[in-house]
Amino acid sequence: MQTQLIIIGAGPGGYETAVHAAKAGLQTVVIERGPLGGTCLNAGCIPTKCLCHTAEVLESTRHSEALGITAGDVQFSLSQAMARKDAIVSQLQGAIDALMQTPGITLVRGEAHFVDAHTVAVGETTYTAPHIIIATGSTSKFLPIEGAHARGVLTSTEMLRLQEVPRRLTIIGGGVIGLEFAAIFRTFGSEVTVVEFCKEVLPFFDRDLAKRLRTSLKRQGIDFHVGAAAKAIHEGESLTIDYEEKGKLRSVEADIVLMAVGRGANLESLNFADAGIEVSKRGVVVDEHFQTSVPGVYAVGDINGLCQLAHAATFQGFAALAHILGEPSPYRLEVMPAAVFTVPEAAMVGKTEEQLAEEGVAYVAHKSFYRANGKALTMAAEDGFAKILTDASGRILGAHLLGAHAADLIHELAMVMQHDGNISEVVSMVHAHPSLSEIVLAAARH
Repeated sequence: MQTQLIIIGAGPGGYETAVHAAKAGLQTVVIERGPLGGTCLNAGCIPTKCLCHTAEVLESTRHSEALGITAGDVQFSLSQAMARKDAIVSQLQGAIDALMQTPGITLVRGEAHFVDAHTVAVGETTYTAPHIIIATGSTSKFLPIEGAHARGVLTSTEMLRLQEVPRRLTIIGGGVIGLEFAAIFRTFGSEVTVVEFCKEVLPFFDRDLAKRLRTSLKRQGIDFHVGAAAKAIHEGESLTIDYEEKGKLRSVEADIVLMAVGRGANLESLNFADAGIEVSKRGVVVDEHFQTSVPGVYAVGDINGLCQLAHAATFQGFAALAHILGEPSPYRLEVMPAAVFTVPEAAMVGKTEEQLAEEGVAYVAHKSFYRANGKALTMAAEDGFAKILTDASGRILGAHLLGAHAADLIHELAMVMQHDGNISEVVSMVHAHPSLSEIVLAAARH
């Protein structure tokens, strides 16, 4: 079959790009071997946020007396929470399936591999196009230690299928995935231990924010070991995790271990060698247009290893499509918000203090605190802060939020950064009162 564009993968980097391509007049073939929506919808963003919301409501209900609400004996059912999660995932899969009916899109079910640079085979059928976008995502990584694949050692995918709350859960890795599951299952009733190799959790976030979030989660009952290296996992009546911390070998017992040490580009099945596509250990090598070493072939999302966020995949796909269409890309992908859906939430965009110091860039930190905000107090959400980093002229270099609705509030600052804006623009804009957005305004004023 001859077509104009082939997209391999129907996750965020694939299906949304396909719709835009079809509307631009390109006959587009989308190939997907698994459920529509990719990791984000089926084993990542959406299902975990379902459980995050359940945990938040459960925690609020348990502590509702201060609000004048007596909830009585609060009961929790993990199976019901999982059923709700599955229903939402199914609903969104149906919505993507409907998008794949857009005129100009042909959805092909099956596993693709390259025959040559511009030919892809699925079973006995081959598809040829001058333009191909690879959007096949990533897979969970495992530490190369004894017992890494022992029974009871799970990835985030298997965690989302649990029907019983483990009594003791140890999480290896204190990144976004690890912290979200730690917060979820601590609220659900597990004894949670987090073992993180780096000196602080969320190693790619602002260290001040990460430390304050760890302190908050510790108050909620999560046990942290940072600067600790997992060495081995032993099977017995339970699992024993050996780790080295401050030069001493220690151990912790668990019923379930979550391996949350990151994800790696899914490079195994596509036969890149026959297509002449250059790859590295990080992923498929791409240029500023997300074009690979083969002209006309692009790689977006986790497969290129540049930024493992669902929205990064989506907008990289849009940028690649703009290049295919010969149009300038309007997207500023260095302005990339990121969020962690713990309680409190964390969010960031741009540079951290550590990055600016390392680069030798002079900066000013502007801060405010949730505890001084009227709306936050009414919500019983006084835990958190906002920090805006600017140069001497006031141009915003980075922003970091910890607290309720941080994932929503960060976009005001991302919008200013998108247009190389100045902090004075935040100060001069009227913010509604009482609102959490005033926390951003207060930071900008200081």
